[in-house]
Amino acid sequence: MADLMDRLLNLDPLLIFLIVGLIVFAEDAIFLGFVLPGETAAVLGGVATGQDRLPLWLMCAVVVGAAIAGDSVGYEVGRHVGPRVLQLRVLDRRRAQIDRAQDLLRRRGGGAVFLGRFVAFFRAVMPALAGVSRMRYPVFLAYNAAGGLVWGITFVLIGHLAARSYRAVESEVGRGAAIAVAIVVVCAIVVWRIRKRRGERGTAQRADAQGETDRGGSVD
Repeated sequence: MADLMDRLLNLDPLLIFLIVGLIVFAEDAIFLGFVLPGETAAVLGGVATGQDRLPLWLMCAVVVGAAIAGDSVGYEVGRHVGPRVLQLRVLDRRRAQIDRAQDLLRRRGGGAVFLGRFVAFFRAVMPALAGVSRMRYPVFLAYNAAGGLVWGITFVLIGHLAARSYRAVESEVGRGAAIAVAIVVVCAIVVWRIRKRRGERGTAQRADAQGETDRGGSVD
C-alpha cells in the first residue's frame, strides 16, 4: 500500500484527476464496467487526497461528476443503439444478469437506477437499460445524480480515510506494523469480493433453474 500511495503522489495532480475521472466515466458510458473497476478508481482517488496534495472536495466533485456524466452517456447509448448492443455475443455469459437487471428496472423504475450504482454489473448496464426502456430522462437524471453523489463521496472517503489510517499506524507503531494491517485489510477485501462473486453466480444459477421450471410448467 505504501508503494502504491507513493506512486500516486508522484504523479501530477492534474493527471491523477484525469485518470480517476476517465475510469469512472468509461465504466458506465461504454460498457467497460466489466473490466474497469470504477469503485477502485474512486478509492485510489481518495487515497491520493490522504496526503493533502489534492483537495478532498475536488476529488469528490470529479468522481461524482464523472459518474453522473458516464451514466448519462450510457443512457443515450441504450436509447439509440441499446437493443443491438444487448444482443452482442460477448454478453451471452451475462444474459441471466441482464434479465435480472431488466426485471429490477421494471419493478423499481428510478429506484433501480439508484440501487444499480452500488452493484458492479448493474452499474455498467443499468443506464443503457434505462435508455432502452425509454425511461424519461429527467427521472433517470434525478436518480442517477442521487446515486452518483452517494456512491462517489462514499468511495472517495473510504480511500481518504484508509490513507490517513495507514499513516497514523505507521507513525505510531512503525512501517512494518502498518504494512501488516494493510495486508490484512486487502486480504479481507479479496475474500469479500470472492464470496460476493460466488453469491452472484449462485443467484444467476437459481434464476436459470427457476426459469426452466416455469417454462416446463407452462408447457404442461
